[in-house]
Amino acid sequence: MNRNKTILTILIIILASVGLIYWTFSTEPEAEREGATRETAMLVEVTSVNKGDFRPMIRATGTVQASKDIILSPRVTGEVEYIHPKFVPGATVLEGQTLIKIDQADYINNVALAESNLLIAQSNYELELGQQEAAENDYQMAQMDVEDVQNKDLLLRKPQLNIAKANLKTAEARLKQAKLDLQRTVLKAPFDAHIVTRSVNEGSQVTPGNQLARMVGVSEYWVNVNVPPSKVSWINLDSESKEEDVIIKNNSWAENQERRGRLFKLIGALTPQSRFAQVLIAVKNPMQSTETNPSLMIGTFVEVQIPAKELVGVVRLDRDHLRKGNTVWVMEDEKLSIKEVSVLFQDDVYAYVNDGLDDNSQVITTNLSTVVEGAAVRTEEMTTK
Repeated sequence: MNRNKTILTILIIILASVGLIYWTFSTEPEAEREGATRETAMLVEVTSVNKGDFRPMIRATGTVQASKDIILSPRVTGEVEYIHPKFVPGATVLEGQTLIKIDQADYINNVALAESNLLIAQSNYELELGQQEAAENDYQMAQMDVEDVQNKDLLLRKPQLNIAKANLKTAEARLKQAKLDLQRTVLKAPFDAHIVTRSVNEGSQVTPGNQLARMVGVSEYWVNVNVPPSKVSWINLDSESKEEDVIIKNNSWAENQERRGRLFKLIGALTPQSRFAQVLIAVKNPMQSTETNPSLMIGTFVEVQIPAKELVGVVRLDRDHLRKGNTVWVMEDEKLSIKEVSVLFQDDVYAYVNDGLDDNSQVITTNLSTVVEGAAVRTEEMTTK
């Protein structure tokens, strides 16, 4: 009897639960659509662009090098007896300034000996001239008729005269060489130069070919710049131009510091690894410095900005606003229009468009996740009106 009551109670509870659930869902309020769904235009930012003439900058990197870089070597043998006090690494010497003197004693003696030999040769030549004149007179007085030219030259002492002439020329050449060697005992600066290294001291024994010092010219340095081959045609490589319009910067310099240089030459060879073109920038007086123009050091890695040729009648567009596939998003009549454009040139900041955009085009600068041709767009100004 108790079991039957328990089963009945469970059935009543189940039926009551089902009824309650049914009543709940049947009485829930139903949502209703009120009219058609209204499409919301995407909020964007735009910038107005116009055609103009621009001269973009080609940014590249390069290394400073000397335009004149020599190893100072002696051309005669001897002991160094004098070195100029300013002939030290880091110093600057002037063109024609005496840097080193080699002991001249032997070379002075060689000049004296060569002068003596020259006097002897001159005397022998003059004596031979007299003997030849006497032989000519004897030949005329004897009224000899010698058909053999060789025998006649012997009678007139022409071989002896030729030997005397040759000895005289040899003596003159030896004197000239002795004087030249004497001059070469004094080593002078070939140009205004900065001393990079020196490896000689007073008392050093030197011979031709010894490397005594490394010197670089201070009137001009070169910056060897690596430029992508695609950009070379946009550089005005007129070697006659004297305009210093290339900007040179270095990361270690202050923000307001820079150097100026001019385009000099295009090297007709690509770099072995990177296959970049090489352009030389000439910088005058590189070691002179001011507050805004620091001095240049050989081997310094620098950044350069080279003016490209002028672009006429193009739209300058921020590169971030150039979309995939050389397209630009433009707002026309509150609709998004995808424009295919022709890009004439690009630098690090801008793309220069020569076809596909008109004056006063409203370029969309907002990055959109979904882009559909003809999609409705609006600006903040349009929303507030």
